[in-house]
Amino acid sequence: MRGYTPPTTRRRVVAALAAAVTAFAAAAALPGPADAAQPAARKVETIPCPRPTVKPPKGRPARPIPPKDDPVLRAVGGDGLATDGLVVPAGSPRPPALTATSWLVADLDTGEVLGGCGPHVYGTPASVQKLLLVATVMDKLDPKKVITVTPGDLDIEPGSSAVGLLKGGQYNVSTLWLGLLLNSGNDAANTLARLGGGAGGLPATITDMNAEAKRLGAYQTHAVTPSGLDGPGQFTSAYDLALIARSCFAKPDFRKYALTETAKIPAQKRLKKGGFQIQNENKLIYNYKGALGGKTGFTKLARHSYVGGAERNGRRLVATVLGAEAAPLRGWQQGAALLDWGFSLPKDASVGKLVAPASTDAQVTSADSSGAGAAPEQDRPAAAAARTSADRGLSLGMAAVIAVVLAATPLQHLLTQRRRRRVPRRTAVPR
Repeated sequence: MRGYTPPTTRRRVVAALAAAVTAFAAAAALPGPADAAQPAARKVETIPCPRPTVKPPKGRPARPIPPKDDPVLRAVGGDGLATDGLVVPAGSPRPPALTATSWLVADLDTGEVLGGCGPHVYGTPASVQKLLLVATVMDKLDPKKVITVTPGDLDIEPGSSAVGLLKGGQYNVSTLWLGLLLNSGNDAANTLARLGGGAGGLPATITDMNAEAKRLGAYQTHAVTPSGLDGPGQFTSAYDLALIARSCFAKPDFRKYALTETAKIPAQKRLKKGGFQIQNENKLIYNYKGALGGKTGFTKLARHSYVGGAERNGRRLVATVLGAEAAPLRGWQQGAALLDWGFSLPKDASVGKLVAPASTDAQVTSADSSGAGAAPEQDRPAAAAARTSADRGLSLGMAAVIAVVLAATPLQHLLTQRRRRRVPRRTAVPR
């Protein structure tokens, strides 16, 4: 019968796969199938992150419930990063005490992670989400192109940050980027997302943002809005933000905009409205020697988030902060304190690695069945394991075990189904 596999062949295939899993597990000193259910012999101690003694502000909303932790995603960039606590190089000075729930410091050029606090703990991004919009859309748009603002572009949460774009107003794209990065304009974010999505508009850009996150290796990041305004299921991590920031700082236009102190929003004579000036809200660029810029963020739900970069003695570092309070240090000051700590470490200090982006032909597309640009559930851990292994993250043994298990399970299931039914395989029907 066409499509039928003899029972003897099926048993040999399954047995071979099981043997491969056991062999890889033994090589990596990991539990094999027989003892996978047994408790780990050694529990890694979680080191508390240094925190100041401060009372949480009154009226702070409860943190949103994050997705279930995935042990593979928590180890992207290195096994040592899979902690809710502190991870720093041995013998390093004590990092600053911060209110941030999670943070990370990394080298923008080498990709080495210098240290972190809960690097892969899920957090809510607020306006640092705009960096993912930059990473996704900036290279698609001509900065000199003049566009017209639509009513939908101004559909933002009342009271949220805005540049003050006018319906029917005409602005060039570079002005929109300045409004996004200096003034954290949610109206500018909507406009840029609409333009970047082409015929698909803003929804297409959100899909592309999630695809870009996966391409960069930011598997814990899921965008619901282009601006970072809160939305259900919108999360990121300090590690993911460093990957996204690294992509942004590689763009000359971003570096130029991020260091711009003031910009002029042009008058709209046709609408009888005058022009006005905006100022960069990232105070790092005024107060920190060697600052490269970055992005601030705040919502009541997310609290303060921050991404900041700086250069010192030819070394470029980035600090990412999530879930911080404004006292005793504001978000940018917490970023500055982390940069100071990072620059105090030797150049070869490392606790992990920022993974390299996937090649263009391997980029996750908007056609993914799981929606919003996320990799399919079955493929996501395998891709993460493979990427991490290539960048000195998970051990080769662990990556191999994960890949073999993921490959073996669907095949074994398929063979079992064929053995039961012994009918030709039919073409799958989308649901």
